Amino acid sequence: MILASEGSQDRVFSREALREALFGALDRLGPRKRVLALPPDYTRVQSQAGILTELLYEYYGPALVDVLPALGTHRPMTPGEISRMFGRTPARLFREHDWRRGVETLGTVPADFVGEVSEDRVRYAIPAEVNRLVACGGHDLVVSLGQVVPHEVIGMAGYNKNLFVGAGGADAIHKTHFLGAVFGMERILGRADTPVRRVLDYGSDHFARHLPIVYVLTVVGVGGRGEPVVRGLFIGDGPECHLRASSLAFEVNVRILDRPIRKAVVYLDPDEFKSTWLGNKAIYRTRMALADGGELLVVAPGVDRFGEDEGMDRLIRRHGYAGTERVLGEVAGGGELGRNLAAAAHLIHGSSEGRFSITYCPGGLTREEIEGAHFRYGSLEAALERYDPLSLLEGYNTLPDGEEVYFIPNPGLGLWASRERFECSGS
Repeated sequence: MILASEGSQDRVFSREALREALFGALDRLGPRKRVLALPPDYTRVQSQAGILTELLYEYYGPALVDVLPALGTHRPMTPGEISRMFGRTPARLFREHDWRRGVETLGTVPADFVGEVSEDRVRYAIPAEVNRLVACGGHDLVVSLGQVVPHEVIGMAGYNKNLFVGAGGADAIHKTHFLGAVFGMERILGRADTPVRRVLDYGSDHFARHLPIVYVLTVVGVGGRGEPVVRGLFIGDGPECHLRASSLAFEVNVRILDRPIRKAVVYLDPDEFKSTWLGNKAIYRTRMALADGGELLVVAPGVDRFGEDEGMDRLIRRHGYAGTERVLGEVAGGGELGRNLAAAAHLIHGSSEGRFSITYCPGGLTREEIEGAHFRYGSLEAALERYDPLSLLEGYNTLPDGEEVYFIPNPGLGLWASRERFECSGS
């Protein structure tokens, strides 16, 4: 069922246009008594799901009884982040997702199916897990809100990823992330049909049909002043909604370049990116654009840690971003990394495999810490002076001394790839 399907590369939805489209879709659903909102957390603030959650509260009032940010492995939101992202939505409605202990298993995706979709790179069963509030909360409507944008684990974010990963459990998160990593990030990024998506679709089709879920999906681009703007809004209860959003997201968010980038400078907004776990989007979203032997400079004033929690942070510090072969060897050897496959996947994703250099210029990590994780270290002050994010334009810039750099002000809003590498990666 498609309740709304609007958008184009040039469309800009005002708040009132979002309100009209959302309310029209909700009118078609009919009255509800207990509604749960499942938006992304602050790491997806650009999704505009905060505004849509506010509008959801405006529409349902006291019938909106719970708001559960889909944290996944991320740290809980602070009161300030909740206020900034969700505006007038009452703070008393917000619940905290516990990805290690707070989930219910709806069913299990068979190992044979996982082996088939992964081309036998892995063959293990994956549970379809969701937060207990979603599974057992007695709601007559669950509204899952989120942005469809290129994503390193699943290809195109949004839809049931919000349910089974964002509000999912440790076992499923570990195994889906590792599946995506060993299948190959460059074969997944920017594509709607991927092994991880097929696993989640299996979970939806076989175990979640009884849940009263409606998906509200945005496609977000960059406006004339560099601000995020909604280009598309898609509302429905099945995969067609996500496919339509993914098609527009490819047009809006994927930049196919005619030549590889020799040097890319990526800026990480300190309000949004505080860890390499999140900030490594600078690597994921540019890797297919960077030339062999090229350089990626990550200007990260807010980054002061590696992981989003102590356990993940410890594993990243211990093993570092050392490349696929070494990580797979350490996983095969057992130990803590083998029991934390999402961390192993993250370490694979964060390595250039020696193809290009990665220099991090962090605000809160030392040279010793950065180099211990197998990155190059750069001075934040020197980087900000030479590559002023307020002066550079997205795309190619030529500095006064003749240096050419490709500047990206927010890696979370896109995917950059050279034409040759993107076409080859899909073969």
